[in-house]
Amino acid sequence: MLDVRRLRVLSEVAARGSFSVAADALRLTQSAVSQHVAALEREVGLPLIVRGTRPVELTEAGYALIRHATGIFARLDGAEQELGEIAGRRQGRLRFGCFPTALATLMPPAFADFRRRYPEVTLTVVDDHLQRLIPRLDAGELDLALIYDSGSLPDVAALELERSPLLADVFHAVLPAGHRLARRKRPLDLSDLAGEPWIGGAPASAWYRIACDACRRAGFTPRADFASDDHIAVQALVAAGLGVSVIPGLAVTHPLPGLKVRELRSGAPVRHISAARPRDGYNGPAVGAMIDSLRAAARRLAATPDRS
Repeated sequence: MLDVRRLRVLSEVAARGSFSVAADALRLTQSAVSQHVAALEREVGLPLIVRGTRPVELTEAGYALIRHATGIFARLDGAEQELGEIAGRRQGRLRFGCFPTALATLMPPAFADFRRRYPEVTLTVVDDHLQRLIPRLDAGELDLALIYDSGSLPDVAALELERSPLLADVFHAVLPAGHRLARRKRPLDLSDLAGEPWIGGAPASAWYRIACDACRRAGFTPRADFASDDHIAVQALVAAGLGVSVIPGLAVTHPLPGLKVRELRSGAPVRHISAARPRDGYNGPAVGAMIDSLRAAARRLAATPDRS
């Protein structure tokens, strides 16, 4: 069994890049820090520190151990928090993660409702893209996060998470205002955009993977001349006449001037948004309260008129 105290010492050395600075932060002597690291190396039977480097560098085994240790520390912190709340010694808290389009649309009324009902809870919000939120949620660094999945993201669907479904976010076509297809009254088919230059996301971005997968099912692969994961930038590039795009409905809740937003017919990509937490994660009262606020905000958002 690995000693958690020694893991914390190694983590501090890695973060500070120095035995002496880590010793000051931990209020230990430098000799004690060295002894903890050496004892941990004996435990695992592998070197964890590259000797003679400044700043201190970890070996491959050291990096692997720190990666797992981060999750262990997060779980222990969650356990201490939950027990403290049960005993009445700690104020409630919620570490919440969210992707940008939801943060700008779904979350403001949800946060306002949550804060009105639970003003004593300390709320910390992390704004990041899905591909970086998932590891933090899985490691226990977040108590709750908004995520999305679809048939195009099997890696997300396979995660062992407790999910509370909230909203089906259907993608829309965005076109320059003067585009020939912008004048059509009927919803567009994805195939109508097959020969157009596209404004797309980075190849690894989850929302663009969903869009590309739907295009392939419609019989073509989009040709993206510009790539950005910032939906405002995508809209601005489209408005400038540089191409077309297909982006999540939440991203065009407030479309930029110079754009036409068009509904897509059957086969439109969709991402299913849910509130998720690790199955064995922190589940204090604040988690359930936020999920209630999210559900109410999602119902109100779903009832708003379409932007097409």
